[in-house]
Amino acid sequence: MEENSIGTGQDIVSELANMDFSKIAMSDVIGYIVQFGKNVILALVVYFIGRFIIKYAIKLLRKVTQKRQVEASLTSFLNSLISISLNLLLAIIIIGILGIDTSSFLAVFASAGIAVGMALSGTLQNFAGGVLILLLKPYKVGDFIEAQGFAGTVREIQIFNTVLTTPDNQTIIIPNGPLATGSLKNSTKASTRRVDIDVEVAYGTNPDDVRKVLDAIIEADGRIMKEPADKAPYIPMTTMGSSSIVFQMRVWADATDYWAVKFETTERIYRELGKAGIEIPFQQMDVHIKS
Repeated sequence: MEENSIGTGQDIVSELANMDFSKIAMSDVIGYIVQFGKNVILALVVYFIGRFIIKYAIKLLRKVTQKRQVEASLTSFLNSLISISLNLLLAIIIIGILGIDTSSFLAVFASAGIAVGMALSGTLQNFAGGVLILLLKPYKVGDFIEAQGFAGTVREIQIFNTVLTTPDNQTIIIPNGPLATGSLKNSTKASTRRVDIDVEVAYGTNPDDVRKVLDAIIEADGRIMKEPADKAPYIPMTTMGSSSIVFQMRVWADATDYWAVKFETTERIYRELGKAGIEIPFQQMDVHIKS
């Protein structure tokens, strides 16, 4: 009888225990389902709000790039880059709301980013330089620039490189990184340029005679600007050299006419000074011999 009572008591305890655990398990399942449902609803709300913000940001970026007349290729690239980045960030936020640990995802992305950045450090620098050049526009296609020891007309601005054509028709490819961070001279950025031409004449020449000849040359050339006052022609005497006195013709012209005005005016000065009987001296040295 004692053994039967013991066995019956054990059975009762086992059944009670099983009933309690099942109730607890069911309660947990119901609580988990309710919490998960709340998380899903919150995730959906965040998703739709995030998608709206992303679309608005892309639209705003497109308006800004169009207003600044950014290259179409760069605009498309920036839109894709920002869209992918924001969607990736939204996905990570939603995963976190659903209760999934995002630390592993962030660690993987960070490790991958560091590895790619170290492997492509030079390329990324050139890419960043290309983006800055296309956004800030220190030069554009058709400009004549001097940079990194080279000079030429900009033929093409790529994401990683800028292609120049030299006056003797050679092609120069310069990485955008140094161009974006280094010194650069843009000779055609402004619409007008000043043309400086040195004119050497012999000692004893009347300065008024020199200016009369140069004024006539300036007046006859329609490409040379006569006004406004700050761009009016000016002919100062700049130097008294070892064998000549030097005048400098300072005139303004359109940037596109710079070289034509400089070369043609220099030749015209030589001809007109000869016609006027004004001597253009050779380099000379006076030697005095004492006995």
